Amino acid sequence: MNQNQKKQATLWHALVPIIFLMVTLTYVIRNDGEVHIPLFLSAIVAAVFAMVVLKFSWVELEEGIVDVIKMSMGAIIILMIIGMVVGTWIASGIVPTMIYYGLKVLSPSIFLVATLIMCSIVSLATGSSWTTAATVGVALMGVGVGLDMNPAVVAGAIISGAYFGDKMSPLSDTTNLAPAVSGATLFDHIKHMIYTTGPSYVIALIVFGIMGLSASGNADTHSINEMLTVLEANFSINPLLLLIPVIVIGAVVMKVPAIPGLFGGALLGGLAMIFFQDGYNLLSMFDVMQNGVSYATGSDVIDSLLSRGGLQSMMWTISLILCALTFGGVMEKTGMLRALADGILSLLKGRGGLVLSTVLTAVFMNLVAGDQYLAIVIPGRMYKESYDKLGLHPKNLSRALEDSATLTSPLIPWNTCGAYMYGSLGLESLGVGIFGYQIYCILNLINPILSVIYGYTGFSMHKAEATEEAA
Repeated sequence: MNQNQKKQATLWHALVPIIFLMVTLTYVIRNDGEVHIPLFLSAIVAAVFAMVVLKFSWVELEEGIVDVIKMSMGAIIILMIIGMVVGTWIASGIVPTMIYYGLKVLSPSIFLVATLIMCSIVSLATGSSWTTAATVGVALMGVGVGLDMNPAVVAGAIISGAYFGDKMSPLSDTTNLAPAVSGATLFDHIKHMIYTTGPSYVIALIVFGIMGLSASGNADTHSINEMLTVLEANFSINPLLLLIPVIVIGAVVMKVPAIPGLFGGALLGGLAMIFFQDGYNLLSMFDVMQNGVSYATGSDVIDSLLSRGGLQSMMWTISLILCALTFGGVMEKTGMLRALADGILSLLKGRGGLVLSTVLTAVFMNLVAGDQYLAIVIPGRMYKESYDKLGLHPKNLSRALEDSATLTSPLIPWNTCGAYMYGSLGLESLGVGIFGYQIYCILNLINPILSVIYGYTGFSMHKAEATEEAA
């Protein structure tokens, strides 16, 4: 098929698969169905539409799908390894030990604030929200349930803290990617984000503090003591086990790549199974890494918390991501994503409209492309010239990208980040629906709103000329 026969995608072309996706997703979600098939079916509809109307060949579309999936293969491999980490860290007693001491130390009144701060510190040190969720996040979910906290609220505090560090740490991939595509420097970008992230973090601390105070009288001391007894009866609780999470976090801080660093953590957990717990050998270690663990301790709470993990436990999440990326790949290759973004920009004018366009485009990319990297790169490429024309410093663009693309990615269940958070925190096993935790991710919700407000008021919207003169 001749390249010249292709039509350029317009907003109206792009709306066809988007409307189909929204209708089918709404139908299955309202009826408690799975979202995988609607996402994949929408990809097929987009592909057929692109071949018939826009004159793309299937080979070209397949190439686009594969290219987008390639971008996320690192994340998919990490997901598989996290399943192994969760399995071996539970079976070895690492997670039970963290839950055990957490129940002894933390009280409901300070738990949510402590969770937000602890996750913030770990993610700042590692630059990874994913590592944070898979290590301290898993244990804090257990402590929260033991303290009779709503697991959706606990997940909100974990995700808020994890994404604060992911956004502000110079070790984070998104913190480096956003200034790279916008033309800002890394530390200009980080300092500029303090204007929006600082107030958002304070608001999150206040909200979680109020939630904690309102829940302070709900903890059942008898239930907590019962959980402690069950943990002691089924696991060898040993503070030495806590060295393994410290080693893994330290390795990430020392810039050991995520895949070997996390797999090393899974292996250390497996060795700890053999040396600290009864009844495990090398073969059973491999089985736990593959299939996870299942317990019948007599405590429904403990069983629901700890009966999970293993590579296979992540297959539902990985298949969801692949379905979303298939749709995103078709939309990106055909130019329909760009047409959507252009349509948004044409409706919004001026400095405030430009920031709002950036935020809306990034959120929309997270929704339809299923990947936060695309949600940073595509709007970053599109709007750079518009920021230059208004005389705005590139760090305004990079901040808007992180305020929106990075922070809204875990709120979308089929996005790589949302699927990861839902799976690694075990929210399904705790009875939290795929749209049951988002309202409690306070930092993630407030930050994009502040970014838009600053765009319209002009607060901290630095001009390129002023910045150069100051330098």
